[in-house]
Amino acid sequence: MPPSQPDGYLALPSAGEGSPVLVLHAWWGLNDTIKGFCSRLAEAGFVVFAPDLYHGKVAVTIPDAEAFGKALDANFEQAKTEVADAAKYIIERAGVPDRGLAVIGFSLGAYYAVNLAAADPEHVRAVVLFYGTGEGDFTKSNTAFLGHFGGDDEYEPEEYANAFEESLRNAGRDVTFFRYAGAKHWFFEPDRIAEFNAEAAQLAWDRTIEFLLRA
Repeated sequence: MPPSQPDGYLALPSAGEGSPVLVLHAWWGLNDTIKGFCSRLAEAGFVVFAPDLYHGKVAVTIPDAEAFGKALDANFEQAKTEVADAAKYIIERAGVPDRGLAVIGFSLGAYYAVNLAAADPEHVRAVVLFYGTGEGDFTKSNTAFLGHFGGDDEYEPEEYANAFEESLRNAGRDVTFFRYAGAKHWFFEPDRIAEFNAEAAQLAWDRTIEFLLRA
């Protein structure tokens, strides 16, 4: 019997089994863009789950997103527990023992992805960050990191990405961070019309799939 599904979105490949991927949404919430991303990953052969950390709430405006994000951070321990529970669920649901977990985080979700990787080095084998960073001790981790950052990002300045990349290298981690010239925050998300960059998004997608297949 498959494990009980937490609140969130599950996407399965045609085979029903595959390497597990956990997707952590941006401060907008579990919207159609994130669900569509999960479905694309499933079409590529992965078993994907995105927990709904806002439990049904979806922001459209920046003020709403800021409010939702602050509320989540105010309950940080609960949010970490929900992420950890989601990770356990998708590992069990994937049906591929000992494959290890890949985690993809967007903006706010990137911070929780980094936190999970630091807290659970036994299971997290790969992390993909979209315009977000974090902190943690990775000296005992085997996690490989891939990062996508806009060259014109007012929310995640280049120095943040540079500092985190350096800390990962100093911890001995396999890390590759890409900078996309002229791209803004949310450049991967097509519903953010003003920020979406189709060329950068396609390149980031191709690099992500290549990374997930080899990590």
